[in-house]
Amino acid sequence: MHLPRITKWLLFILTGAFLLELLFPVQSVLLFALWPLGEHVVGSDAGLPVTTGFYPWQLLTYAFLHDTNNFTHLFFNGIALFQFGAVLEQTWGEKKYIQYLLVCTIGAGLIQLLLVSSGVLGGIYPTLGASGGIFGLLLAYGMLFPNQQMMLIIPPIPMKARTMVIIFGAISLLLGVTGTAAGIAHFAHLGGMLFGWLMIRYWRGQPPFRKRGPRLVK
Repeated sequence: MHLPRITKWLLFILTGAFLLELLFPVQSVLLFALWPLGEHVVGSDAGLPVTTGFYPWQLLTYAFLHDTNNFTHLFFNGIALFQFGAVLEQTWGEKKYIQYLLVCTIGAGLIQLLLVSSGVLGGIYPTLGASGGIFGLLLAYGMLFPNQQMMLIIPPIPMKARTMVIIFGAISLLLGVTGTAAGIAHFAHLGGMLFGWLMIRYWRGQPPFRKRGPRLVK
């Protein structure tokens, strides 16, 4: 399968960012992970407090960071980007693909930022990983190709793309509400899917948006 340009560069960037994290782990997380609003003391250096907090660019940069102690975090996000992102880029074209991925990524970050900052999820901690945008890609794939047969990796069960989207969304909602599998930003996943759904409906001129003419998104 030919890998389109934007998806290929995104895979390169994710890999490069992971290597930079290995070289500068503390600086990467303090500056570029997504932190809650406000200023937070997260450690000490030479007896002086180390503080960090939210900066606007973190709504994008958090997606390029991954847990350096868990390579599977990066691996599975990269596989999903390869599998779903490449098809969507070929279907939509580069410009629309980038717009969609940015909306999903930033939207997922906003949901996570609001929930963590409000204390609903408990604790002060950074969020990192491309999963919010990836879940948006998964949703788009399920909406555009609902009957496409897919195969889960674990367990290896075949199912339609639409069914896979529903299952992944339901699992994220259940785990997020119950607080199961701590350390995973389940509501960021749901936020990526929500903003992706809204973006596609906006392009299609469907409620809650006004009709935009005859041009539709597949």
